[in-house]
Amino acid sequence: MAMSCKDGKPGLDNGKYVRYTPEQVEALERLYHDCPKPSSIRRQQLIRECPILSNIEPKQIKVWFQNRRCREKQRKEASRLQAVNRKLTAMNKLLMEENDRLQKQVSQLVYENGYFRQHTQNTALPTKDTSCESAVTSGQRSLTAQHPPRDASPAGLMSIAEETLAEFLSKATGTAVEWVQMPGMKPGPDSIGIVAISHGCTGVAARACGLVGLEPTRVAEILKDRPSWFRDCRAVDVLNVLPTANGGTIELLYMQLYAPTTLAPARDFWLLRYTSVLEDGSLVICERSLKNTQNGPTMPPVQHFVRAEMLPSGYLIRPCEGGGSIIHIVDHMDLEPWSVPEVLRPLYESSTVLAQKTTMVALRQLRQISHEVSQSNVTGWGRRPAALRALGQRLSRGFNEAINGFTDEGWSMIGNDGVDDVTVLVNSSPDKLMGLNLSFANGFPSISNAVLCAKASMLLQNVPPAILLRFLREHRSEWADNNMDAYSAAAIKVGPCGLPGSRVGNYGGQVILPLAHTIEHEEFLEVIKLEGIAHSPEDAIMPREVFLLQLCSGMDENAVGTCAELIFAPIDASFADDAPLLPSGFRIIPLDSAKEASNPNRTLDLASALDIGPTGNRASNDYSGNSGSMRSVMTIAFEFAFESHMQDHVASMARQYVRSIISSVQRVALALSPSHLSSQAGLRTPLGTPEAQTLARWICNSYRCYLGVELLKSNNEGNESLLKSLWHHSDAILCCTLKALPVFTFANQAGLDMLETTLVALQDITLEKIFDDHGRKILCSEFPQIIQQGFACLQGGICLSSMGRPISYERVVAWKVLNEEENAHCICFMFMNWSFV
Repeated sequence: MAMSCKDGKPGLDNGKYVRYTPEQVEALERLYHDCPKPSSIRRQQLIRECPILSNIEPKQIKVWFQNRRCREKQRKEASRLQAVNRKLTAMNKLLMEENDRLQKQVSQLVYENGYFRQHTQNTALPTKDTSCESAVTSGQRSLTAQHPPRDASPAGLMSIAEETLAEFLSKATGTAVEWVQMPGMKPGPDSIGIVAISHGCTGVAARACGLVGLEPTRVAEILKDRPSWFRDCRAVDVLNVLPTANGGTIELLYMQLYAPTTLAPARDFWLLRYTSVLEDGSLVICERSLKNTQNGPTMPPVQHFVRAEMLPSGYLIRPCEGGGSIIHIVDHMDLEPWSVPEVLRPLYESSTVLAQKTTMVALRQLRQISHEVSQSNVTGWGRRPAALRALGQRLSRGFNEAINGFTDEGWSMIGNDGVDDVTVLVNSSPDKLMGLNLSFANGFPSISNAVLCAKASMLLQNVPPAILLRFLREHRSEWADNNMDAYSAAAIKVGPCGLPGSRVGNYGGQVILPLAHTIEHEEFLEVIKLEGIAHSPEDAIMPREVFLLQLCSGMDENAVGTCAELIFAPIDASFADDAPLLPSGFRIIPLDSAKEASNPNRTLDLASALDIGPTGNRASNDYSGNSGSMRSVMTIAFEFAFESHMQDHVASMARQYVRSIISSVQRVALALSPSHLSSQAGLRTPLGTPEAQTLARWICNSYRCYLGVELLKSNNEGNESLLKSLWHHSDAILCCTLKALPVFTFANQAGLDMLETTLVALQDITLEKIFDDHGRKILCSEFPQIIQQGFACLQGGICLSSMGRPISYERVVAWKVLNEEENAHCICFMFMNWSFV
């Protein structure tokens, strides 16, 4: 029966309208908010519990709830469409403004072209006509003309502020800088906004325009608190505030920025910030460096910092119809690239890097906060979004502190062991240790009274930062020492109890438990549980399970100039918001601005594997244009809490640990590099090569020969498709050598997952290593049959992963793999229906 609802009335029932009283509607609304979709039993229970509904039949109640859900859905859809319409309207306005600016720029360039053509043709003119130079030359040139010095009086500062405002507006909405669209950034309703970078101006500059769902005053409040969103910002000190006659304020600021790597010094700025309201109601915050040439107030140089210059920059915030704000962001800096090694200068000379690290970060922060405001106040794990962001901020800030090691924070360098590849610093200041002495576990008091940091930087060639970072995140066993993790965790007294939550994925003995991720940007905050760490006989508080809070960002392979970071810290099992943190981790910064053409769905098991072309490894096709030029710098820093009398021992241990990590990273980076085909350095041939395709064909042909059935559903495909099907087979398929001590040489994805390893480490695992004593006995008895008969079926049992975790399997089919000459090439094992015990 068709039902309808109007003005709170139920639908037709037996040809009659039934009217609800206001009291009944109010009662139903309360019930709806508690349970919008009640079952038939629940509806009958509601009628019994609410006497006011006793005269209404259950069928009518069902219709009312159906119509109520329908109206709710329609309201939400209407609200969504209105929001999309407002966003499209605002974006259209931005695009029209951008188009108008580009038309002005084109007109200016045409005028300049005509002027210079006339000038070159008329060589008889002794001098250039400068009467129209202000009209034809770039706004940047005219704005940087010499001005008389101003003093430090309020009037002098106001003069500088007004000039800063005019120059900033000419960059934000005018043609003072030639802007070009940032590579890879396409404007649209779902984009972060319109992002542009400078072309041919002094220093580096970036601009972004976007729509955020926050009021202008709230936007201004967030942006002025730069340390809260700009993680490279160490501090902003407001040294003086002067009100202006027009209701604005002039502030004198001293700002410090962390260095992103150990190979470069940090930057600082001496700034004037001017906040005012324009005649159209727009809010403006603009900044610029104060220099001695302006005869204004000065700030003397600070040790360990390079004084950089901020050219007129800032934020133009306009209220948007229907709520929210339209914001224009301009960042324009001279970062003094002369002060860093030549290999790092692209970081300080690239407008793309500035856009990624600063401009877009500001816009993303605003959009993230706006998104959180519209969502539930409490996320998973009972944390508010702001609390999770604060944890991420603490991790990032602590890692930056470790990399920079400022003396005013208590860090001091200790001597090396004759090799200066790893720098070691110690810190025993009370401020640094205060956070580590907050918690206790198992009844043991805190005994650590110092913190040690071992750090190093290395240059990586021809390896995508995003791919390398994802591997480091998902395959911790390839580079980490679990005993070191346990040591660090014990230093801050990790308790033995686990964290709530379900498993999301197992990667080499670690369980990743997600906390939150930001919108529009691949940044994850998660808890890592490392399992199976044995108790230490020397230390009764050594935990069996270690928990790490981890921040991961920059895993988007298609982003341009993005820094990739993996930062983690041992945490107490209680996981309090103020838990003590000693961050360690990796930062990989690309040095080349060329866009990496890569498929984000590449496998992480060093296979690179399965979307391949006729020429071999797919990676070699992806990066052929960048071969030999894709460079990045990786910075590694690890922190340890320790007792001061053990300094020499811990320093030696930390050096060796960081060196072992460097060696592991170099090995992994080489395997991930597309160019490693020409110089494999002993690594196993990756999937996607003709050798791997041939092996897949031999495996399938031999299986059909000995067992009389097809291994794969379709065995008539080409070698590439055959390899893909074998790789994605649900059972674990592994090949080992025909030697006295068989060693694994190949595994499909399920096999790598079962052994908790990668193709790089697979060659270090022997066949007998994965079986227990009972399994080895069965294998020894059946192995001759495999060699003579060609195949064997083994009963189910237990085997072990490379991490020592037990694995149950239903049965194993083993067969001899023959090559083209019918000679035995290897033995293949297929573990069916396996699972971790």
